Amino acid sequence: MLPHRIAAALVGSLAACAESAASPDPCDMPGALSNCLAPTRTDDEYIEQGQRYFDTLDASADPESEPTYAELVARWEWPPWLLLTGYGAELTLAVDELVLAAFPGTTVPTRDCRAFEVQPFGRCRVSIDYEGQACPIYEEFTFNDAGEVTFVEAWSDQAALLPWDVEADPWAEGEGIGRLSTRVPGLGTEAGRIDPTGEEMTRAGETDAEVADFAARTQDFWGYWSEAYDAAGDDMFARGCGW
Repeated sequence: MLPHRIAAALVGSLAACAESAASPDPCDMPGALSNCLAPTRTDDEYIEQGQRYFDTLDASADPESEPTYAELVARWEWPPWLLLTGYGAELTLAVDELVLAAFPGTTVPTRDCRAFEVQPFGRCRVSIDYEGQACPIYEEFTFNDAGEVTFVEAWSDQAALLPWDVEADPWAEGEGIGRLSTRVPGLGTEAGRIDPTGEEMTRAGETDAEVADFAARTQDFWGYWSEAYDAAGDDMFARGCGW
């Protein structure tokens, strides 16, 4: 018979192995979250993608300058903006063209874009000039391993509209930021591809109402967008920009 301490050690080892086999690494699963990924591009490349993004909103910029979007890139803009404001590379670019058509004199003269070692790898503070009126925005960019933008997330850059203490944490590096990008399943896979109707998204939505809302909006983009636009009211820009 084995000594008690040896038998106990064997039992413990077997239990640990069984637990390991029963609990695969979540970063190896289809629903992996964005913080599973590490940077695969240089800081300058991530910064350039942020700059290219704002070029698409700047009437004075090169019209050929666009970010490298993943096929199913999504954009989420927190209130008073309209939540899901882009889904899919072509649609997201088309929406930005509509914005420029509505505000043809728009420029983005003030930009501070930086790269980070954890997702979102790109983050920018900018001031968008809507025909003479400045609108401060804080925007984040999540990337896949190919260096494509998979998720864009934006807030009005006003202390009252940011869910964290911007003076203490200007680049949202602390805990409890509440960003959606780190909760959407699939963004942490190599391709960063989401599946809004898939099992992982459905399961996440059962315990996270904002993830469920995001998934629902992807299935009827213009319907939800129109509803959000009507609900925002005529003072959306005044509130969002602090005018």
